[in-house]
Amino acid sequence: MSELCFIERLLGDVEVDWVPISKVTLRTSNIKWREVKRDYKYIDLTSVSIETKQIIETSWVSPNNAPSRAQKLVEKNDVIFATTRPTQMRYCLIGDDYHGEVASTGYCVLRARKEKVLPKWILHLISTSQFKRYLEDNQSGSAYPAISDAKLRAFYIPIPCPENPEKSLQIQAEIVRILDAFTSLTAELTAELTAELTARKKQYNYYRDKLLSFEDSEVEWKTLGEISKNISSGGTPKTGVADYYDGNIPWLRTQEIDFCEIWDTNIKITEAGLKNSSAKWIPENCVIVAMYGATVGKIGINKVPITTNQACANICLDEKVVNYRYVFHYLTSQYEYIKSLGTGSQTNINAQIVKNLKVPIPFADDIEKSLADQARIVAILDKFDALTNSITEGLPREIELRQKQYEYYRDLLLSFPKPDEEAA
Repeated sequence: MSELCFIERLLGDVEVDWVPISKVTLRTSNIKWREVKRDYKYIDLTSVSIETKQIIETSWVSPNNAPSRAQKLVEKNDVIFATTRPTQMRYCLIGDDYHGEVASTGYCVLRARKEKVLPKWILHLISTSQFKRYLEDNQSGSAYPAISDAKLRAFYIPIPCPENPEKSLQIQAEIVRILDAFTSLTAELTAELTAELTARKKQYNYYRDKLLSFEDSEVEWKTLGEISKNISSGGTPKTGVADYYDGNIPWLRTQEIDFCEIWDTNIKITEAGLKNSSAKWIPENCVIVAMYGATVGKIGINKVPITTNQACANICLDEKVVNYRYVFHYLTSQYEYIKSLGTGSQTNINAQIVKNLKVPIPFADDIEKSLADQARIVAILDKFDALTNSITEGLPREIELRQKQYEYYRDLLLSFPKPDEEAA
């Protein structure tokens, strides 16, 4: 990489000083709602896209209706970082459109001392793997992990040529330029691959629906209750009890169900948490339907034994009658219909609705022939699914590799020796 050689020449034998972010950022202020009269754009925790690192949607708030968390005034070139669930890496650089607006207290606002550091220098440094590891080591809480502003600002970053601010900013600017170019190229390639992936998914959905469309004379329609050994839900250990969380028992929530295989969960509970709640173990290869919230109707398959919360319908199918992956593909094709069965403000469904969902069973009077035909359909759909959705095959893998390539060079460009490393 020629750019790296250029950076090596640029750096030479310059000194690098490691300082906490707090040393190169300014104090920021909160809004005083009693003293203002205009409306403000409000940047809440869902306003910033985790994927694009851009503000995608805001709401208008006024002194009369502003939520209590709408407090932090932001300026152009501020870097904001979400301190709730910090390892999601939700952050962005404030642009012209949001200068003088207000952000949630769920963000730490990093305002660069521009005579010492470039705003984008901070932006790129907090995107590194090293910073993410720091977050993992210093966040607190299990169900809703967070990191304090003070702890985030205590992260040490490198400042080249600290005794020569002009040259320091020049070095920072060159590295930022290279990283911006990498970011732009990666975004372009990802956009192209994503467009192709979208087209391929439409093609997959078309063929899936064709394969799973039967005349009534070709199949027998059976409810999930009829073709299952058991359909159960789980439970949630009481929050705030330290002995119930940070264990080694995988515990699934509906937000982790997304038409995919589930090999692990984000939250682990303890034996005490399991014993003192309605959570229960389910065997591998259950088809799981999300019953509540934004993911209602989404389908997953657990590839290892796990526990779940009460919002999951866990379907342990009778393998003598039906192929679990056949049911998974069919229910996936029925997502919009299942979602439409919900009631209430969040369109929730319940276990009885899940039990009554019907699945077409081909050649139901000949079990051997039925399972063979189901296996044939599954083999075709699994291949299509791998090409469109798998992170180990097809376009999703290409997108993942592009991102990893960028991350590799980003971390390489921002790797400066620390004093203890130099001594070693």
